[in-house]
Amino acid sequence: MVKDMARSGEWHILQSSVLRAVAYHEGARELRVRFTNGANYRYFDVPPDVVRMLLDPPGESHGRYFNAHIRDAFDYDEES
Repeated sequence: MVKDMARSGEWHILQSSVLRAVAYHEGARELRVRFTNGANYRYFDVPPDVVRMLLDPPGESHGRYFNAHIRDAFDYDEES
């Protein structure tokens, strides 16, 4: 199970100026992202190791890691 994600789908608040919170469904490999502007997105087929790094990005912020490794790397849709 992804580090720090005790229950699949549980929201985790991030200390970020871009990302408010994330939730990960490991079985479905679906990452849900809530941005500070209120937008919510689902990213598909995201591996657990990518989520692990998002939760604890080495030497960079959550937002920078997201932009560099998730934003344009995975299919997504906006939630209403």
